Amino acid sequence: MTDSNRATANEQWTSVHSYILAAICLLAGIVGGWLIRGLQIPRDTSSQPATASVPAGMPGMPASQVPTPAQMQHMADTQVAPLLEKLKSDPNNVDLLANIGNVYYDAQLFPSAIEYYQRALKIQPSNTSIRTDMATAYWYVGKADDAIAEFNKSLSYEPTKPNTLLNLGIVQWQGKMDINAAMATWKKLLDTNPNYEGKDKVMELMAQAQQHLASKPAGTSSK
Repeated sequence: MTDSNRATANEQWTSVHSYILAAICLLAGIVGGWLIRGLQIPRDTSSQPATASVPAGMPGMPASQVPTPAQMQHMADTQVAPLLEKLKSDPNNVDLLANIGNVYYDAQLFPSAIEYYQRALKIQPSNTSIRTDMATAYWYVGKADDAIAEFNKSLSYEPTKPNTLLNLGIVQWQGKMDINAAMATWKKLLDTNPNYEGKDKVMELMAQAQQHLASKPAGTSSK
C-alpha cells in the first residue's frame, strides 16, 4: 500500500484505536511468521489465520484492554464509515475500495477485506498491490489454494513483485508443504530484486525451509 493511501486510510483512527491495533500487531509477531501486506518492509505477523486473543501477561497490554472481535468490528466499521459515505458518490473509486479493505485487513476482519479488494479488482484487475493483499487475506482465512491462485495472477502482471513472491513462497511452504516450490519462489525474489530490503528475512525463511526439508524422512515428498 502506498504512503498516501495509508495516510488516507488512517485519518479516522484515534490514538486509542492506534494503540489497540499496535497491540494486535504485536500479538501477531509473538505468534510468529512473516506474511505481509502492501509495500511494507517485512515484519513479523502470523503465518496462520490470525485471532484477536492475547495471552495473559502480554508486555504493555493488560488483557482487560484487548478488544474483543465485536469491538474490533465496531472500530473498523467506525473508521470506514466516512469512506463508505464518499463511496456512495464515487462507487468506482479504486483507492477508496482498497482503503476500506485495508482497514478491515488491519483489524483482522479478513472476509470483509476480501470483499472490498474484490470490488476494487473488478475495476482495476491489474493492480498487483491490491491483489497481493487479497491473496494474503485468503491465506489468513485458511484458503491456501485461493491465495496461491491470486499471487500467481498478480505475478502475471508483475512477475518480479517482491512482496508477492515473498508471500507466495510462505503459502507454498506453510499451506501446501511444497518446500521446493517455496525455495524456487524465494530464489527468484532474490535474483530479480538484488536490493530488496527484506533480503535478510528471506534468507532466514529459506534456512528454516531447508531445515524443515532436511528433517523429513528419506523418500518422502517435499509437499
